[in-house]
Formats: sequence, C-alpha cells, structure tokens
Amino acid sequence: MAQKDFTMSISVDAVTKIYGRQKALDTVSFEIKTGEIVGYLGPNGAGKSTMMKIITGFLPQTTGTVKVCDIDTREYSDTFRRKIGYLPEHNPLYPEMYIKEYLNLVAGIYKLPNKKSRVQEMIELTGLGYEQHKQIGALSKGYRQRVGLAQALIHNPEVLILDEPTTGLDPNQIVEVRNLIKSIGREKTVMLSTHIMQEVEAICERVIIINKGRIVADQKANELTGIKNNESIVEVEFEKQPDLKKLNQIPGVVSVEIQANGIIQLSSESDTDIRKEVFQFAVSEGLVLLSMNRKEQGLEEIFHSLTQS
Repeated sequence: MAQKDFTMSISVDAVTKIYGRQKALDTVSFEIKTGEIVGYLGPNGAGKSTMMKIITGFLPQTTGTVKVCDIDTREYSDTFRRKIGYLPEHNPLYPEMYIKEYLNLVAGIYKLPNKKSRVQEMIELTGLGYEQHKQIGALSKGYRQRVGLAQALIHNPEVLILDEPTTGLDPNQIVEVRNLIKSIGREKTVMLSTHIMQEVEAICERVIIINKGRIVADQKANELTGIKNNESIVEVEFEKQPDLKKLNQIPGVVSVEIQANGIIQLSSESDTDIRKEVFQFAVSEGLVLLSMNRKEQGLEEIFHSLTQS
C-alpha cells in the first residue's frame, strides 16, 4: 500500500458559530491529514453537525477559518465542491426517483464525462445491485443510506464527510459499510460522526470529542484509553462472600458494590492500584480468590467522563 501523504486535507482554525445568543462552536481548532479516518464524537447539541456543515460549505462560520485541501470554504468555488463528498445525518433524497435516475442526476451536476459507467460503479461499490431498479421511496432506510453514500462518492472526492453513515442498517450491512469506509480511507480523508462507539473503535485511527462547542479530546484511538477517569475499578470474585465492611476498609478502597452476577466492584482513586492489598486481604481472611481484574476504560466510559455535565 502506498504511503499516505501527510498534507492537511482539513484545517479548522479558531472557528466560532453563534446562533442568536447561543454559541454552538467556541474557537474550535483541529487539522486532519490526508488519508486519515477520524471519528468526530459528541453528545446531542455539542456542535458536531454544525461543524460538518461549515466544513462542507453549507453553513458559514461566525469567525475563524476552515480550509479543505487548502481552499477556504467561504469561497464556495466549484473546485472546492469537487474536493468534498458529504452524507448528512438526515439524508435528503428524491423518493419518486429511481436509484439510477437519481445517481445520473448527481453525476450530471458534477458534469462527469463517464456518467453511465460511474453510476454503475457506485451501485456495485455500495451494494445497491439488487435494488437498482427501484424507486428510492420504496427502499428500506438502510438502502436509502447506501444511496446517500453513493452520491457522496460519485465524483471521487478527496475528502468524505459522513454524519451517522450507518443509521438504519442491520448488523450485516453495518459491517459491510464499515469495511467500505475503511477501504475508502486508504485513498481519501474521512471524517465520521457517529453515536456508535464500536463503530469508532472498528474504523477510526483518531478520535476528536467535542462537548458544548469545545474540543475536549483529540488523540489516536488506541491512545484514548490513557485518559484517566477520577476512579479505578477492580472486579473481584471470591468463592464465598466476604465481610463487606472489612472489604471496604482495605487501604485505597473508596466504595464496594456487588453486581447481580456476584462479582464485587472495588473503586479506588485513578492513580491507586489496590490489587496487592485485595490479595493480601483474601489471604488474611482465608478466602479463595477466583478472579481479579482491573477494569480498563473503554471509549464509551471515556466519552461519558469527558462529556457529562
């Protein structure tokens, strides 16, 4: 595989967006290199879709600068439009049109010289073959999403902006679309917004988390678990239930909680490893320790800790 070009496909510099009295984005800055697949996460109302609309030129920022492939998005040039493909969260389609008819329309808007072959290529790429002779209004939500993905790709853009791309897909379709996005990411820059954390872990090389209009995390996906929460959890299973009062008196233990399956969760401060003390407790109490595991934070826990009120 060819080595990726580390020029910047997306450059966001101190972008603020104000609606009336509400500040949807507050001096947001980040850069995305050519060939990166970046997960862009945040709770509802955090500013995700607003940022994506600004990057794609559908919405102007109040202040700040956004460039896509070194072109300022405020120029609204044809060159800029050809550089970017966009699948919005609410996929706007013409339900009365047939799939091929619609994709031919989009290809015509971009003035593609090879419309017929390009439309057929997109139908095969996005798995629309069995449905290609149907009207869009007769398609399931999952297949309508595939049509949206096909229109975003048809002009072969360098940058792809995907807002909730697997909405409405069944588990098999989700895997197919994930694989498609990963394949696209070998040649294009992909910015992906989703609420499905497993999707980010499966696809994205890097994660940007936004909360209340500000960036709260921007790291490689495999390094994000290094963000510490305010507590550490050790899961312990004994052959018989210990004295919980004594268990709570182990040095470093902040709280004790029994789960439905009998496993006991011991919480401590994030920088404290209590496993040695737990083992010594089991020995002193004559308890058989069946298992002990320090629970690592997953992306979901990290997202919650960074975005909760």
